[in-house]
Amino acid sequence: MAEVNPLLEIRFHVPFDQIRAEHVEPAIHRLLEEAREAQARLAASTGARTFENTLLALEQITEKLDYAMGVVRHLESVATSPELRAAYNAVQGPASEFYSSIPLDSGLWRVLQEYADTAEAKSLTGTRRRLLTKTIDLFRRHGAELDDAGKARLREIDIELTQLTTKFSQNVLDATNAYELVVTDPAKLGGLPPSAVEAARESAKSKGLDAWRFTLQAPSYLALMTYLDDAGLRRQMYHAHATRAAGGEFDNRGIMARILALRREKASLLGFQNFADFVLVDRMAHTGTRAAAFVVDLKQKTEKRFHEENGELAAFRRAIEGPDAPALDPWGVAYYAEKQRAALYDFNEEDLRPYFPLERVLAGMFEIAQRLYGIRVIEEKGASAWDAKVASYSIHDSDGTHLGSFYADSYPRENKRGGAWMDSLITGGPADAGFRPHLGLICGNLTPPVGEKPALLTHREVETVFHEFGHLLHHCLSRVEVRTLAGTNVAWDFVELPSQIMENWCWEREALDLFARHHQSGAPIPDDLYRKMRRAKTFRGANAQMRQLGFAVLDLKLHIEYSPEREGGLIGYARELLQSFSPAPLPPDYAMVAGFTHLFASPVGYGAGYYSYKWAEVLDADAFTRFREIGIFSREVGLEFRDKILARGDSDDPAELYRGFMGRDPNPDALLVRLGLCAADH
Repeated sequence: MAEVNPLLEIRFHVPFDQIRAEHVEPAIHRLLEEAREAQARLAASTGARTFENTLLALEQITEKLDYAMGVVRHLESVATSPELRAAYNAVQGPASEFYSSIPLDSGLWRVLQEYADTAEAKSLTGTRRRLLTKTIDLFRRHGAELDDAGKARLREIDIELTQLTTKFSQNVLDATNAYELVVTDPAKLGGLPPSAVEAARESAKSKGLDAWRFTLQAPSYLALMTYLDDAGLRRQMYHAHATRAAGGEFDNRGIMARILALRREKASLLGFQNFADFVLVDRMAHTGTRAAAFVVDLKQKTEKRFHEENGELAAFRRAIEGPDAPALDPWGVAYYAEKQRAALYDFNEEDLRPYFPLERVLAGMFEIAQRLYGIRVIEEKGASAWDAKVASYSIHDSDGTHLGSFYADSYPRENKRGGAWMDSLITGGPADAGFRPHLGLICGNLTPPVGEKPALLTHREVETVFHEFGHLLHHCLSRVEVRTLAGTNVAWDFVELPSQIMENWCWEREALDLFARHHQSGAPIPDDLYRKMRRAKTFRGANAQMRQLGFAVLDLKLHIEYSPEREGGLIGYARELLQSFSPAPLPPDYAMVAGFTHLFASPVGYGAGYYSYKWAEVLDADAFTRFREIGIFSREVGLEFRDKILARGDSDDPAELYRGFMGRDPNPDALLVRLGLCAADH
């Protein structure tokens, strides 16, 4: 009996243990053929037009293909191999070409316009009205009204962008994995906490080395840069990280330049002044100019304290090393800042780590979600996944209804990309027997278990877990009837609200007591340590904000005004621009932009949208004030947030959804208060 290709049908329990690289090309080509046939049938159809035979039919064209491409894309990011990468690269071009063809299909455009003219269409309300409006806008914005030559060129641009952005991401992963710092002399490990020393030892053992091995993966890199006394080794690691994919075998310089050129051309072809205006037209900011003004305003409100903080850090170094201590260099900032924090607050981040074993963090997070939203999260043993350490969970409503399931992949691997993210695999919706559940995943690169010890997280890693779970809840608690408007399919400057608001519970004593327990004694965080943690919360908050604002400014300038003919090479331009946001002089070869996956790892991604983090941070800081006023575990406020934000997806304008929850527009000062940059009564 012939083997059934596991990618051909949507299966809620994804058979990850059956999917192999050789399944990818046959499945995607078959699904592309089926989708093209469905597209052709709809484009040629005649007769009375209805919502079901027009808009829902249009949605259904890509459903199986979306699922299969999503699964393959996910596997390439968490369990890549040369064979899988080759197969994924081979199908990306044809898939991109197909997706680009949809708004360029004159038959589909005719069908849409015919439906828009019907009495039924004109009487639509709510989600259905929004779907019609957004679909017509999307077709227009993606070339439906271009001539044949324009449509052909747009197809070429989209295909090339897909291929280039995939290659960019793969280069960053390969460049990250290509570097290691091996230390053979234990005397050079001075300053490192025991957790970092043990992790480096385990990493070396995995490579058959009798040494300590450090990599550019976040847990290893950040620990070394924050604690290692040896400035020479810190400089080595900083240089390797700051020049990733900026030369040699995995060089992204030409790829970045080409991506920007194609984005500029695409925006111009579609009648937009620049790529930022093209991207932001249906987001909360609407234009690149408004996004830039938002960022500049925050920068102006942050700069004074930013310079004060850096002056205080330089003075601190002189106080401990003498008046002739050299100026701070970028590989010394985190190191001296951590010492300054310890001196000011008698607080060391590592003191918290024993209280954050991952299993307890997850259990506490699920308990908080139950208290707020009335849901239960249950681990599902035995589910097939792409790695033995991946866990699987289901989410149930208070009445037992299965709302969704998700995978959690927590630890770094060499076949897995860096960072943390949430993704959707299946978007549920109305069905004859109720509501079909959603399926998603959350991934991180958290501190792994070492020896007999459990995975002990930093507080920042705890925030990361809560953040991604917030995205996951946005997906799994969605009740929107239309797949493409459900869950996290919202404007990118709104999508971070559900994720960032979850981080607030990582700072509240009542919430911490649910999960922050010493991994050996089970004791909660001592009161004095908690007070120190709270006092240190806004330590160098202006620097943290300026770092994010620097990335946002770079992003917007690249997509609004950058011209290689006028400004020269991209590496130098980015370095010069980011200098004013850096607490120390950046080295001449600083090339962080060559590893900036947020901007360049997908055809759009966070391109012209990095400001979204700060935009949504304003929303989350403001929205959390409702919980703080009534009670951080208020079921009343929690259910209102679930009903008016999490369940609603993109079924209404995000500004209206926000006003529906808060009863007013956001107060931007809420963020400044939280960061300690202005008083609460400002």
